[in-house]
Amino acid sequence: MKVDIKGQGSRGADETKRFVLSCKAGYSRWLIALGLWLAIANSFETIAFSQNPSSQSSLRTQRKFVCHEQSLEILITQLLRDLPSYANRASQRGRRLRRSSDIYSYMLVAGRPEFQPLPLKIDGSHTDGQKNTASDVEQVFFTTLERQYVGKKIVELEEFHWLFLTKTANNRRFVMMFSQIGTYPLQQPPSPPRDSSNGSVAQGIKAWLRDCQAGSVRVRSQP
Repeated sequence: MKVDIKGQGSRGADETKRFVLSCKAGYSRWLIALGLWLAIANSFETIAFSQNPSSQSSLRTQRKFVCHEQSLEILITQLLRDLPSYANRASQRGRRLRRSSDIYSYMLVAGRPEFQPLPLKIDGSHTDGQKNTASDVEQVFFTTLERQYVGKKIVELEEFHWLFLTKTANNRRFVMMFSQIGTYPLQQPPSPPRDSSNGSVAQGIKAWLRDCQAGSVRVRSQP
């Protein structure tokens, strides 16, 4: 079966807008956690790189042509192309750990990215005196289409994701992610946004970012 998320037109755009609006109502508590994460992550990175300057130089060389200098749009385009395979591997690992599961999902495609951010109010100070602001955080909205197997029944699901990344001096890091889920084609409003930072999609994103930073992801040239 061939599915093209980009071709869903105004219906998909309307669902993305509804996701954004629903997120606006209840995301203040998430911003507190976001600010704390940024402060902790930045302090750890400062310590690690100050203790090993030779590693810092080596890592910069490795990332220069792969991940670090890519714009957010180019990076996300490549990420979404690769995400189904990464997320499906994460899902398979989870099933092996559980050993028995009557329900599992298989991602078919990821796409339809939106880069218009929601306003964030973050003002967290690091231990080194630097401050985090909303400009430290990059936001991406995107959609995935998944096929879920429930016993012998097949259900197709459309998920709407709100991804937070932060760009440091040397790489991009996963911060957190929230998701909504609905049937495909969408017949009723999707579920309320939930923290999906530990789900298989988020695990796939984290693994891809690690590979990208290590230089093992081949970034496809833009037409």
